[in-house]
Amino acid sequence: MTLNLDKDVIGEAKIYAKSHRVSLSKLVENYLNSLSRDSKEKSSVSPLDESLTGIIPCDYDEKNDYRNYIDKKYS
Repeated sequence: MTLNLDKDVIGEAKIYAKSHRVSLSKLVENYLNSLSRDSKEKSSVSPLDESLTGIIPCDYDEKNDYRNYIDKKYS
């Protein structure tokens, strides 16, 4: 397989790889792996589920809230 990249991009990537003590090939491999992993993770959660994440606090007491609702409704 052959990849055609701009020489300046390759030069900058080599500098980055060297400063992080990793080969350029491994750097590219890790990046491509992260792309495929991200797409797999995103496909398992619907956009609606993702948008609702974190809306309800962890310490929310739904039973107490429901009791208060019933008290107000029938008071």
